[in-house]
Amino acid sequence: MRPVTFSASAFWLRAPGHGELRPVELPEPGPEDVLVRTVYSGVSRGTETLVFRGEVPASQHELMRAPFQDGGFPAPVKYGYLNVGVVEHGPDALRGRTVFCLYPHQTHYVVPASAVTVVPETVPPGRAVLAGTVETAVNALWDAAPLLGDRVAVVGAGMVGCSVARLLARFPGVRVQLVDVDPDRAGVAGRLGVEFAVPERAEGECDLVVHASATEQGLGRSLELLAPEGTVVELSWYGDRRVGVPLGEFFHSRRLVLRGSQVGTVARTRRGFAERLGLAMELLADEAFDALVTGESPFAELPDVLAKLAAGELPALCHRIAY
Repeated sequence: MRPVTFSASAFWLRAPGHGELRPVELPEPGPEDVLVRTVYSGVSRGTETLVFRGEVPASQHELMRAPFQDGGFPAPVKYGYLNVGVVEHGPDALRGRTVFCLYPHQTHYVVPASAVTVVPETVPPGRAVLAGTVETAVNALWDAAPLLGDRVAVVGAGMVGCSVARLLARFPGVRVQLVDVDPDRAGVAGRLGVEFAVPERAEGECDLVVHASATEQGLGRSLELLAPEGTVVELSWYGDRRVGVPLGEFFHSRRLVLRGSQVGTVARTRRGFAERLGLAMELLADEAFDALVTGESPFAELPDVLAKLAAGELPALCHRIAY
């Protein structure tokens, strides 16, 4: 049985600040491959707008590569990693199934069958675009290791921060406060089942702070919110921007800890990416995660959508692209 199509259309960053849709010729699927028709993709606003503006540091060009990226930074490059589609050709066990893949924004694509994760029936396809983000949150909490009864703040109510906050809300006895400069994020916090505060009103004496605002001010406030011997887990990606860290004042006297966390390396666990992503899929059965999808546009408008997101003209957590 021949595949439905061998051609596709993909989003490419032609030059920093300038995106376009390009035709793509697909390879013929092998016996261990799948041909996927994309239903939705998600724009990971923080990382993808940084890529769109051409702000990936030269030292990070290889580390920042997405699994199925074409081209290289700063441009031309085909980048993205939140893709949900339907298998149109492949092994019998996968044909017709809805799957998630770390693939860029493209109408159809061919990948090894091992590269896709089946979306459970309990998770709507439109919510499944969050799988990569929730997997990052899972890894962050493995690094943070919150304890029963901890007082926790999550500073930065973006996609990752909101995902971390929702998972923390399920820990027994943990006080969770989502902190952001935008007071409108209080509504999102309510849907996630956590408290909300603007930075100047956030509760201190925290055992743990997860920082995800990607701002120097947010990092400084995160350290201020800690109780003695507390820990800030830094999830922000700053690109080529330098940030100041306030290591004077009470940093030493309170014996504070600042540690980095990133999804590429997982400490203290033997669980690989496939198992982490499978866990993220199970967690996405929680309908509260729908609060993270704050807009949707057709694929044909993606170049304009990314330009508006990068310029701050289109506020969003996860902006979903429909095909």
